[in-house]
Amino acid sequence: MEFEVSTTGREPIYRQLAGQIREAIARGRLAPGARLPSVRELSKTLVVNPNTVARAYTDLEHEGVLNTRPGLGVFVAAPGSDLTRPVRKKRLVDSIDTLLTEAVHLDFSHSETLALIQDRMSQFHWKS
Repeated sequence: MEFEVSTTGREPIYRQLAGQIREAIARGRLAPGARLPSVRELSKTLVVNPNTVARAYTDLEHEGVLNTRPGLGVFVAAPGSDLTRPVRKKRLVDSIDTLLTEAVHLDFSHSETLALIQDRMSQFHWKS
């Protein structure tokens, strides 16, 4: 799995990396149990400070997306969440509202927005 970061954008590098890891998992390119590169390996590859990679990994571990196994490395966590269903639903609704607000501001119609969402959904890995 290869990651790319931009130092010219407004989004912090650790957030870019965390977002790419989340997306790779959602698209099925990183499976539960998959080992990620070490902090040192990835910081060398991306030419960024190791603390930046460590922060992305730590944030994802706090969210339950990754697990650190001492002496073994960092791995994709098994699906499931410690968050209750209402809390998970609220987080999803907040994200959807952000997306829809952006669609309105970009002057997309209801049908155009729905078609784009349906098209993008087909590119993600869903549980049965």
